Amino acid sequence: MMAADTACSETVMPTRKHIYIVYTGGTIGMVPTSRGLQPQAGWLEQKLRSLPEFTRAEMPEFTLHEYQPLLDSSDMSPQHWGQIAADILANYSRYDGFVVLHGTDTMAYTASALSFMLADLGKPVIVTGAQIPLGELRSDGHDNLLNALYVAAYHPCAEVGLLFHHRLLRGNRSTKVNSRGFNAFASPACDPLLTLGIDVQRRCPPWQALHSRTPEWQPLQPQRVAVLTLYPGMDFRLLQTLLEQPLDGLIVQTFGAGNGPQQPQLLDALAAATERGTVIVNHSQCQQGGVSMGAYAGSHALAQAGLVAAADMTLEATLTKLHVLLSRSGDRTQVITAARRLLPRALCGELTEAGDE
Repeated sequence: MMAADTACSETVMPTRKHIYIVYTGGTIGMVPTSRGLQPQAGWLEQKLRSLPEFTRAEMPEFTLHEYQPLLDSSDMSPQHWGQIAADILANYSRYDGFVVLHGTDTMAYTASALSFMLADLGKPVIVTGAQIPLGELRSDGHDNLLNALYVAAYHPCAEVGLLFHHRLLRGNRSTKVNSRGFNAFASPACDPLLTLGIDVQRRCPPWQALHSRTPEWQPLQPQRVAVLTLYPGMDFRLLQTLLEQPLDGLIVQTFGAGNGPQQPQLLDALAAATERGTVIVNHSQCQQGGVSMGAYAGSHALAQAGLVAAADMTLEATLTKLHVLLSRSGDRTQVITAARRLLPRALCGELTEAGDE
């Protein structure tokens, strides 16, 4: 059950809030160089302090923590997800909310990972960035960051969100859909949490209510996880070669409602990997609708081979959730069993369960 609407409060602005900005890199803080756009240490904070709208009395105060080195988001890894989560947790009691500045290419992966790693959040964590650097003409980074700070302070939602182009999306429901437009992200299976027009309007109930507890910490461990996309006429010897590797998890991108070819060579290889302890997830290539195991014979056969359904999760949420579940401590057999049981269940709003449609 989703919590009461109090988690996205729209009250008169209280005393000035203080927001912690985690600056990991990305386009928003890049400057032109002889080698193209690159981040420059110290530039972003200096730029923000020079813009009067970011220091107005109506805006929250902010503290910016710049990572070294600043990264293009294509270089992000689970290790970096853990670094960001640990940074937020270490500063959790000192600030009213958190903004993570990040490159757009893997932003949805980081937002999804943080939602699973920082369970039971009582403060907002908003991930944002830009398609055009903040110092360039027509930069979208200005509005994205200004709105992220404002929303984190005065319209807080107790979960990880992704704010882009005047919408706050649930972080683990977001995916990048446009590499050239300002509307770079979509949330195919879930309405935005907030839309930011003349008024800030709530569109989707928050996952949980605001509270004062420190979130539970879920560290990550190295995992061997792969993604395989099925296509017509695929040579299943490629799949067999992949499954012969010592994989901890595999996401199979299937057709439609979770269907795959009913070829013994494919099904036997999947079943054998499941028996060896690989957690294999059935994820649809469609952005909407998701997996319905057993609706067709093609998905029933995959269920018989041991695959678990990703429901309507994004690929980003499926991969990061699998990684986090496999990183839980305990006996390996118990961890695998728990991962298979929890993958089709909503832990923090990442999928639509039966009865929630």
